[in-house]
Amino acid sequence: MSPTVTIIGAGPAGLIAAETLSKAGARVRLHDAMPSAGRKLLMAGRGGLNLTHSEPLETFLGRYGQATDWAGPLLDGFTPADLIAWAEGLGQATFVGSSGRVFPKAMKASPLLRAWLGRLGEMGVTLALRSRWTGWDAAGALTFETPDGPVSETADATILALGGASWPRLGSDGAWTGLLSARGVEIAPFQPANVGFNVAWSDIFKQRFAGQPLKAIALTHAGVTVRGEALIADYGLEGGAIYALSAGLRDAIARDGKAELILDLHPDQTLGQLTARLVTPQGRQSQSNHLRKAAHLSPAAIGLMREATGGPIPISPRSQAALIKGARITLTGMQGLERAISSAGGVRLSELDESLMLRRLPGVFAAGEMLDWEAPTGGYLLQASLASGLAAARGAGARLGLSPVSI
Repeated sequence: MSPTVTIIGAGPAGLIAAETLSKAGARVRLHDAMPSAGRKLLMAGRGGLNLTHSEPLETFLGRYGQATDWAGPLLDGFTPADLIAWAEGLGQATFVGSSGRVFPKAMKASPLLRAWLGRLGEMGVTLALRSRWTGWDAAGALTFETPDGPVSETADATILALGGASWPRLGSDGAWTGLLSARGVEIAPFQPANVGFNVAWSDIFKQRFAGQPLKAIALTHAGVTVRGEALIADYGLEGGAIYALSAGLRDAIARDGKAELILDLHPDQTLGQLTARLVTPQGRQSQSNHLRKAAHLSPAAIGLMREATGGPIPISPRSQAALIKGARITLTGMQGLERAISSAGGVRLSELDESLMLRRLPGVFAAGEMLDWEAPTGGYLLQASLASGLAAARGAGARLGLSPVSI
């Protein structure tokens, strides 16, 4: 008889684990506490589903920071090219955007998820929704709370893909940490990642510019520079370029109570080039109009220059250019997990063997954002979630004596 595998969590990591093991010949039962599968994936795709990134793999791997050594073998087993081929196998043609990010041509997550769930159903994967995992009973069976009451289930292997602690209303509430901690599994505390940071904006700046973007800028913190975009929020700053620096900014705020962020509002122009532009006579136009026309700055960028000085913008063209190239903003805090795109923390990677099995719980594997790694937005989160789900499935399959399959 085919071995049975229970997978808990119907997000990307759990779904690809179910596909892999079912294809290898296992009988797969998939549980999720929410009323429908893939809710966080749908939310992530609301503004365009970023599948992965087209940059060279060496650069790609560097996005995982301290978890690079862990992520390397996973991505060797499921590369960005593999992910693209997999998505296109579901009928979702892809394209590379101007930033190098890879998207499905449909942009939304719903067509991909619909095709994926249809494939899993055809493969015989059973999906139990509103089924919240509550641990193990005295005999070692998995226990669940369902609308029909408590149920238990035995399995030859288990894969946990329960998510981190961001967007808890979508199901990733981190409630599982107590169940694993009670079994001796070490859990790193959850922290927000890919989240906005607080700035003490003036009231007039907030009223005029909250919701407006700062495009084609460069941000620097602690010697690390990222180019991209940010969005002015009423509480501070958010957006892709901020998220790429979030780990270092978070650590600085935890250590010092604040973090300094340097904004280059015109990274394609040197200090000398900007100075030459600004030397042109201002005439009767206002300083703001002069900066807008001569330096090609948006009103929001000019307003941010005033916020950086805490007063008027300097009159000297060279001082103005220096401010454009290095506006210093103090971050006073960060938004919480409920507003974070992803989370740092979770099961420490040292608790897993090379097949992603929990060392303290033989036969139990873990994958996805419930593990202690983080990466910026840009396709890195979904890529590693899928790659880890696939790796855990292959680990479980090897333990059960199933022949390895390609996805």
